[in-house]
Amino acid sequence: MGAKANTMIPTTLYDLLHQCSVKLLLSDGTRGTGFFVAPGYLLTCEHVVRNHGGFPIQVSWQQQDNFAEAHIEEILEEYDIALLHFVPPSDDLPCVYLSDELKVGDEIYLFGYPDTEYENGRPVTPEFEGFTGDAPPFMLLEKGQLQPGMSGAALLNRRTGKVCGMAKFTRDQFTDLGGGGITSAVIFQQLPKLVKLQQEFHQQDQRWQKFFNQDTPSKEQAICPNNLPRSGTVRFLGRENELTALHTRLHQIDELTITAIQGMGGIGKTELALQYARYHLKQLTYGSGICWLQAKKLDVGTEIVNFAQTQLGLTPPNNLNLLEQVQFCWRNWPIQGDVLIIVDDVADYAAIKLYLPPQEPHFKVLVTTRLQLGASIQMIHIEVLSEDISLKLIESLISSERLAQELTVAKALCRWLGYLPLGLELVGRFLSRKPDWTLEKMQQQLKSKRLQARALNKRQADMTAIHESAAAAFELSWQTLSKEEQHLAYRLSLFALAPIPWDLVEAWSGEDEDDLEDWRDDGLLNRSLLTRVGQGTYQLHQLIREYFRSKLDDWPKADNLKRSFSQKITQISKQIPQTPNREQILEITPTIPHLTEVTTTWLDSLSNESLICAFVGLGKFYEGQGFYREAKTWYEKCTQVIKQKSRENLSLLASIQGHLARIHQLQGQYNESEKLYKQVLKIQEKSFQISSPEIAETLNDLGVTLYKQGKYSEAEPLFSQAVQLRKTAYGDVHSKVVEGQNNLAGLYNAQGRYDEAEKIIY
Repeated sequence: MGAKANTMIPTTLYDLLHQCSVKLLLSDGTRGTGFFVAPGYLLTCEHVVRNHGGFPIQVSWQQQDNFAEAHIEEILEEYDIALLHFVPPSDDLPCVYLSDELKVGDEIYLFGYPDTEYENGRPVTPEFEGFTGDAPPFMLLEKGQLQPGMSGAALLNRRTGKVCGMAKFTRDQFTDLGGGGITSAVIFQQLPKLVKLQQEFHQQDQRWQKFFNQDTPSKEQAICPNNLPRSGTVRFLGRENELTALHTRLHQIDELTITAIQGMGGIGKTELALQYARYHLKQLTYGSGICWLQAKKLDVGTEIVNFAQTQLGLTPPNNLNLLEQVQFCWRNWPIQGDVLIIVDDVADYAAIKLYLPPQEPHFKVLVTTRLQLGASIQMIHIEVLSEDISLKLIESLISSERLAQELTVAKALCRWLGYLPLGLELVGRFLSRKPDWTLEKMQQQLKSKRLQARALNKRQADMTAIHESAAAAFELSWQTLSKEEQHLAYRLSLFALAPIPWDLVEAWSGEDEDDLEDWRDDGLLNRSLLTRVGQGTYQLHQLIREYFRSKLDDWPKADNLKRSFSQKITQISKQIPQTPNREQILEITPTIPHLTEVTTTWLDSLSNESLICAFVGLGKFYEGQGFYREAKTWYEKCTQVIKQKSRENLSLLASIQGHLARIHQLQGQYNESEKLYKQVLKIQEKSFQISSPEIAETLNDLGVTLYKQGKYSEAEPLFSQAVQLRKTAYGDVHSKVVEGQNNLAGLYNAQGRYDEAEKIIY
């Protein structure tokens, strides 16, 4: 007799199928799936073992890589069936129960070993849609992502509780198009000896019958007590990796596994937990119950006792206090497998900690929270959706035709909403109720009314999210912030929607650095209102920034804060040299989005002089890198703003037009440059003394533009006058004087007047 198999007692039919499934490894690295079909026999597809090359096939079982070696017993190439024989190292191995009962629409469950990921296997739940016209026909499966490596997996019919066939192929390994399989009827027909072997085994071994002789595995409620709320999602998208990570974390071998889904308000924590629970309710993963607790609705202890009474039939003694009643429930919980306890929206971990189940492996605890709960709890932080998934979510609510008509606008909408699931769903549902609205109209309303737009304040009753509006999703966290933490939020809301260098915040605020860090870490980061995106760099989500700005609008000191911020950022622009080098560019770059924000959003907070500094700083930043088009744009914007704000201040206008003239000159647009320099010179002659350095610079620059056009006779007097004015302003040996003399000498050389050029240089 062989040794007993080292397996756990299966608590569900799905556990038993897992224990019947094996991974097959060939000497050339090929791998596939197989399953125990009779004592000492494995069934798989012929194409899985086609390249065995006469070598034994390695059988891996329950993560035991060297479990056994198998050899080919019989090959049916035409039908893609292979029967393998192996010497069982144990006499207690289970075998599947084959049955040819199958109907269109039956839900199928399989467990296989894909060759790209999930080293220890993964489940798939397709649906049987019918047979092909082949002889014999193949099963066609849909709605499940069969992947290469899963060929040879047993197909469990969830209606009958028996194996109706074997997976053969995938339609598309990257989507949920499904695949196909070989029916048990064909297997029995081609391998008639399996009929007898199956019958003999299952007469002696009752493990399989234990499950399909029960009421029926499809009646999850009877097998898995639960109080799960209804999901309001139309289509759940983009969280496949998180679902897998959740299951992996919850089933690590620990005394008590507590896993937390953590993220900002509206990001879909509750929906992710609910989708996970509902999926595993169907899989019967948690045979002893799934208990859903809402941390903010009732006392968690009371909810646990209520669940035990209504779902499990337990009656805690009346003479016990609440905590003792909860402990009674944990001690007397009927255990037929794992238990999943979900605590949704935890705002105070200490308030629920006492009521959590004992440290026993069958209790799995999942919480959703905005908080960082500590190192002892496994955190799964979820991010916003990708653009592609965001568009699919909108499409599921408004139709593909409507989306396709305004795809560019739809992408802009998703961007404005920061790819936040709650915002996307609110807007999508609003548009579904407004069939005459274009997406462009929706975009315009969001831009004008922002968080006050109706679309973001019209929650429907069937939605999973409990928040009445996008703002309400953040209000809960805002109310728990201290006064200092709220003031920090005001400050951060003034920055652009870009990474914020923390040293910039420190330099501006004037607060104690340690205090500032505590307000950031314990207040905003801890509540998922701020994200750390790099070393010393942080960023606000688009909608959270909108929310903080709405709060800032109601703060009495808002105007002072805006002026202070604008002045600080503008001071940085003064440090940008005319031609910054690479190191200076790298140092300045993180500040550029925030300087841009000042020139667009906080323009009214700037004095005229500061305004010029901000625009010119941006122009010089791009000009120094050779991005003349971008530099020209900023100089032109500055010209427009000056004309609107300060029509009388011609000197400011002359200053910015001088920069614009320089850009035209650098681009070889000499006619435009000449016209602008002449306009600047006229303004300066009225505004400054004739000997001023400003006039000297303009004369020199205009001379260069004329020289570049070959207008030597016009350029010469300008160069000469510029040299004299520079000598008056700076002295005879100043670099500006030398520059002007070199310009004049270059002109003489161009005219062939070499003696005059030599006299100037020497």
